[in-house]
Amino acid sequence: MSDRVESTATVIAITGSALLAGLWFFCSVVLMPALSRRPVPEAIAAMQEINVVILNPVFGLAFGGTALLSLGLAVGTLFRLDRPASGLLLAAAAVILVGTFVVTMALNVPLNDQLAAVDPAGAAGAEVWARYLSRWTAWNHVRLVSSTASVVLFATYLIRR
Repeated sequence: MSDRVESTATVIAITGSALLAGLWFFCSVVLMPALSRRPVPEAIAAMQEINVVILNPVFGLAFGGTALLSLGLAVGTLFRLDRPASGLLLAAAAVILVGTFVVTMALNVPLNDQLAAVDPAGAAGAEVWARYLSRWTAWNHVRLVSSTASVVLFATYLIRR
């Protein structure tokens, strides 16, 4: 991988990581606290709709594209470990992949699927919502910290290489 291609890919990875950090920040600091103040059926219905709307090409590009690009950067770096600061690039890629992509797919998405199966006005709604709200938000905090850390690591790599 040429230096120019690597630099461009790293800037794009920073951008994707920053977009995701902003989304997770909004969810942790605004969305989930606001939904926690609403009546349970209303909160469930709103989150169910959010989980449908977020599955769009723009989010897919930011989420999946950042993961794929980060994986590509990590693999390319494995062949160039002698380069200065290569550990920073590997760390940045690992943090965004594990802390955002894996956490989302393994933890947040299954919680979203459980919530999707609930009737917002049904008897089980309050129990499912309470569990969902605390677990989903906790894992979202992990995604927030991870994506923010990856921005810092990617940028530090560009500065130090």
